[in-house]
Amino acid sequence: MDCLFCKIINGSIPSDKVYETDTVLAFRDIQPAAPVHILIIPKKHIATMNDVTEQDGAIVADLFTAARHIAAELGIADAGYRLINNVNNDGGQVVYHLHVHLLAGKKLGGLLSG
Repeated sequence: MDCLFCKIINGSIPSDKVYETDTVLAFRDIQPAAPVHILIIPKKHIATMNDVTEQDGAIVADLFTAARHIAAELGIADAGYRLINNVNNDGGQVVYHLHVHLLAGKKLGGLLSG
């Protein structure tokens, strides 16, 4: 498979891991868009949110559980953080392996404040 995130999961590409379970891996983004920028990915290859099935529900829940755990561990939970999932080209997705961006470390404005 030629998926960048699958290569990170199998260890052929290094990453700065911050969290790992049997189903999820989280690591620091190499081009951060905020002081804290973590990518949270399932270990199962799922290309986009459009490809998530009912059987993948626990995996999606694991992504959000990981985000909560990471935010607590990094001390950003109380101040706040943003979770983003981009879907397909027009949604801004670049790597076609389901992932959630966790952004924090500054006041985040933008399209969806409130």
